Amino acid sequence: MDKILFKPQQNYLKQFHTSSDSLITEMEEFAAAKRIPILDTNSAAFLEQIVMVKKPRRVLEIGTAIAYSTIRIARCLGKDCLIDTLEKSKDNIPLAQKFVKRSGMSKHINLIKGEAMELIPGLKSKYDLIFLDADKEDYLNLFEVSLRLLKKGGIYIVDNLLWHGFTAASRVPPKYKRSTKIIREFNKAFMNTDGLKTSIIPVGDGLGVGIKK
Repeated sequence: MDKILFKPQQNYLKQFHTSSDSLITEMEEFAAAKRIPILDTNSAAFLEQIVMVKKPRRVLEIGTAIAYSTIRIARCLGKDCLIDTLEKSKDNIPLAQKFVKRSGMSKHINLIKGEAMELIPGLKSKYDLIFLDADKEDYLNLFEVSLRLLKKGGIYIVDNLLWHGFTAASRVPPKYKRSTKIIREFNKAFMNTDGLKTSIIPVGDGLGVGIKK
């Protein structure tokens, strides 16, 4: 986010981030201390609003991490609604399970363990909302294989499409060159997907939003 907004705008927005949710605050601090990537808090707030407006009955999340966005989505769902969330990391899975249990959202969250590319073809449900936030090198393949699971009128959301600002930069640090190339290629494909009305929203690290026609 530091390469997307100027410091005054960042500081201005921070004054409104006054979460009274102790678990969410703890998860944010834990992720920062352990250097585990989670959804930017402004992006998470935007995602919550999308969920509250759309009122999805079934959500698919590709990339659970420690279940930060999972829990925030689940808390906005109706009583009979469910989020299927896919995670492959053997380190992250027990952390996610612990936080989900503490959140009281276990009945709304179905954590599925394994490689998303192997799991998605076997999923039988159709989803009202899909959220993709997994390994960047797999983005395009994951997007293409999961899009068929999105219902007509459903919303597809993707994180990190501005990639620390590097997708729009003329100079990219060597360690980010490959990942930036991957995200740029994904953005071209995402923004030109037939049957999907798409936008890239400059919130957090850049959210892609697509509505299935």
